Amino acid sequence: MNKTVSMPLDVVIMAAGKGTRMKSTLPKVLHRLGGKPLLEHVIDAAAQLNARSAVVITGHASKVVQSAINSIAFKAINTPVKAVFDAYKSINSVLQEPQLGTGHAVQQTVPVLPDDGMVLVLSGDVPLTQVDTLRALIETSGGDKLALLTIDFDNPAGYGRVVRSNDAGRGAVQAIVEQKDANDAQKLIKEVYSGIMAVPAKLLKGWLTRLDNKNAQGEYYLTDIVKFAVADGLLVVAHKIDDAAQVAGVNSPVQLAELERVYQLRQAKTLMEQGVRLADPARFDLRGSLTCGQDVEIDINCIFSGQVNLGNGVKVGAHCVISNAVIADGAVIHPFTHIEGEKLGVSVGAGALIGPFARLRPGATLGKEVHIGNFVEVKNATLADGAKANHLAYLGDATVGERVNFGAGSITANYDGANKHRTVIESDVHVGSNCVLVAPVTIGAGGTVGGGSTITKSTPAGALSVARGKQVSMTNWQRPKKTAK
Repeated sequence: MNKTVSMPLDVVIMAAGKGTRMKSTLPKVLHRLGGKPLLEHVIDAAAQLNARSAVVITGHASKVVQSAINSIAFKAINTPVKAVFDAYKSINSVLQEPQLGTGHAVQQTVPVLPDDGMVLVLSGDVPLTQVDTLRALIETSGGDKLALLTIDFDNPAGYGRVVRSNDAGRGAVQAIVEQKDANDAQKLIKEVYSGIMAVPAKLLKGWLTRLDNKNAQGEYYLTDIVKFAVADGLLVVAHKIDDAAQVAGVNSPVQLAELERVYQLRQAKTLMEQGVRLADPARFDLRGSLTCGQDVEIDINCIFSGQVNLGNGVKVGAHCVISNAVIADGAVIHPFTHIEGEKLGVSVGAGALIGPFARLRPGATLGKEVHIGNFVEVKNATLADGAKANHLAYLGDATVGERVNFGAGSITANYDGANKHRTVIESDVHVGSNCVLVAPVTIGAGGTVGGGSTITKSTPAGALSVARGKQVSMTNWQRPKKTAK
């Protein structure tokens, strides 16, 4: 039986590679899966393991990767969800230059790794390893053994083969043989090493000093520590899994796209198990966090990013893009609606009807049963209960009262070329079609603005306000005619 490991955990993440097959100027570990860099997925796993520290090995484009690491650490420290990062206020990094193999990479971490910990070695381009799997691997090591995460592949080409002490494949691990160094018999072995291991730091440091590059690739292999452990009489154990996605790395855009769909299907399955009705889980994208109440329905091709909360009975139509928003019970988001909360967020009240083809921008706060119709844009504006803007309108930097009806083609002119100004529309106002409310201006409660008016001065409560040019009709008028060429 595996014993619980009580020693501190330090995570080493290899992220020095160029990723030539990505055919991109962006370092491989910074390509995005599920809306965040591959490297961030791996760092998040370290956080969930309550690691004492994380050490990222950089190399190619190290300044770009380091900048991303700083951003990830800042977000982790300042987001309550990542409170486990409080144990360390930064993520360490070391530089591997030049890149001389996996063993050489881990050698660079020796000065920053304490001797009293368990080291978990991960790859920055392997984003979907489950935390429970990593915990099981650490427990398999028991604090005194070298533990390897392995898997059987029908086609193991390219992977290091796990050589065991007997042909049945159940004996103790004797070595890891890389593809280019394997003989014909070893190439038939289906059990492969994933690149993930757990090992006591003190033992790891000793073995790292014994590495050499006498192999087909002329590199320092981290996997050579297996033969050192065996030579020293230490037991080398394997924790074998059968989920290939957990050990799948990203080396090309094709592999990235394949893993994206695996990731999204897993998110979709989790939501459906919680009761969310997805019209088609294969056409669903979650690039942040999504919390749903009961009886939520989501149609096809919707994208959720940032932090989104959907209340009970919310219905989201097809092809919607929703970011950083709270949508209350019973609201309906019709197809092709874009909700872009960014830092200010968007709030949609209970029973509201939004869209189709509506756009809610940062700071949009909508009350109960508000209606925002087709081609209506709302930005940094508050609409009280029952307010409506059903067609072709813009409400920016505005405070809109209860039961206001904002007409088709009307806008709040909130920008004077240098500064933004606010429009206040009090309760029960009716604004006709094609009106321009030039801020700063207040439309008094119960007032009416005649269609086509440009309002530049505040209006009293209950008043009808009309501000437009006098209509002139010229009888017997003839349109100009084209001149002959």
